[in-house]
Amino acid sequence: MKTLLAALRLALRAIWRSKLRAGLTVLGILIGVAAVVIVVALGTGVRQKVLGEISSLGANIIYVFPQATNASGAKQKETGKLTESDGAAIVKEATSVAEVTPFSSLSAQVVAEDKNAATQVMGTTRSYWRVRDYKFVAGDSWTDTDELLKAKVCVIGDTVRENLFGNTDAVGKYVRIGRYPYRVIGVLAKKGQSPFGEDQDDRLLMPIGSFRARVLPTSPGRIQMLMASATDERTVDRAVQQIELILRQRHNVDPDDEPDFVIRTQAEFRKSQEQIFDSLQVLLSSIAAVSLLVGGIGVMNIMLVSVRERTREIGIRMAIGAGEGDIMTQFLVEAVVLSLIGGLLGLTIGVAVIAVLTQALGWTMDLPVEAIVAALGTSGGIGIVFGFFPARSAARLDPIVALRTD
Repeated sequence: MKTLLAALRLALRAIWRSKLRAGLTVLGILIGVAAVVIVVALGTGVRQKVLGEISSLGANIIYVFPQATNASGAKQKETGKLTESDGAAIVKEATSVAEVTPFSSLSAQVVAEDKNAATQVMGTTRSYWRVRDYKFVAGDSWTDTDELLKAKVCVIGDTVRENLFGNTDAVGKYVRIGRYPYRVIGVLAKKGQSPFGEDQDDRLLMPIGSFRARVLPTSPGRIQMLMASATDERTVDRAVQQIELILRQRHNVDPDDEPDFVIRTQAEFRKSQEQIFDSLQVLLSSIAAVSLLVGGIGVMNIMLVSVRERTREIGIRMAIGAGEGDIMTQFLVEAVVLSLIGGLLGLTIGVAVIAVLTQALGWTMDLPVEAIVAALGTSGGIGIVFGFFPARSAARLDPIVALRTD
């Protein structure tokens, strides 16, 4: 311990004597540590933001799409058909499914008085609000009678409201799609952008029967997609199995044959996004770590110069009894102190930059304790690794030759 304390005093004294050189040496480590810390925090912030947006879509949502299948590996069969009856059967028979809503959509031009806007026109049922967790800021949803009678009513998102009606109240006004007028009976609360870049407020929704009859004529009961919500996040897998069994039975698909539908879940999207973020985090952290490597090389160069300049000092210490271990400890401690100073300053600057970015971007960016420990540990490790060769060179100097050096 006494040897380490003595080496620490000598290291601090040597650093103080060459403040400019020490500052330039520290700069490389500082930049590297700050870069790593900022990259980790940014990665955490982006991950939380995107995964939070995915969760806002509904963590227990299940999507069912029709798909084409191959017959005998040669001819393509007709694309599978989904119907409202399929959804009703799933709700009735699948114990792990809470809600199912049919869904069809089409991009169309919507006109209101002297204004018009292109938006997604969607046909669905009232259960859509519960599956997608939509709220109303004005008006309300259509009724069961409206669905039964295919009433010409609609609900609009905030983006559509702003594009067509500005800041005025849209409830009770009319919009036209094609040659049919629809009365606006509700305005949805803002949802913002989805993780996939979709504006969740740029949409107009109407009863599915009205959509099939006037916007996109199709066969009775036909839909483009089913959206289901599992009873809980933990029952999603079981709900998927139940939906597949029910649809296979209804569509007469043998267990060994490819189904004419495909099922996707939010959990799959979330897992895919997490894998992407993990890969990006590793890539960006590796790039930032290169600056740490450069900083370590800088420490080694400066320590080699320091050994050369202090050759006579080393010879005097050896002459009065210092051993190779004492000399090596002295220069190793000096290298570690330089690296740790750079690490602490880099961590401080990194935290400051993270605070500024948090305010500017409005994201929540957390810096894990493990990242702080790793940053400081890495900077100390760099001091040991890159300080070892200069320290060994100093310890192996011949005292007689060192004393002769001017």
